[in-house]
Amino acid sequence: MTTQYWLVKSEPASYAWDDLLRDGHTAWTGVRNYAARNHLRGMRAGDQVLFYHSGEAKSVIGLGGIIRPAFPDPTAPAGEDWSAVELHALRTLPSPVTLTQIRAQPALAGIALLRQGRLSVQPLAAKEFALILKLGGA
Repeated sequence: MTTQYWLVKSEPASYAWDDLLRDGHTAWTGVRNYAARNHLRGMRAGDQVLFYHSGEAKSVIGLGGIIRPAFPDPTAPAGEDWSAVELHALRTLPSPVTLTQIRAQPALAGIALLRQGRLSVQPLAAKEFALILKLGGA
């Protein structure tokens, strides 16, 4: 199977990239949007993930990977069908890639980050993923 590419968003005050670096890995829990849940369910071990700080920061800050595919979210209320994945940190980008930089790239005009800004888990095409990494100096 080929590697898939994703972007996950988090408010730095809730769980920042530095938290993931410190922890090494984490269960990506608490997602309560059906489209985002379905994206979580599509993730496979080995997929690559861009970590985006939402809120004031509005930038891609790091690169991670999926180490455990979707499993039942242990934070979900009883009887509700939500999923989580296990994510680990790989490296911090040399330069954060701001939302402004992303918007300025015609090749990124169709990504979910610009079309569905509130979606916390989003797929990216390989070329989109590579371009964002390049913008970040990776």
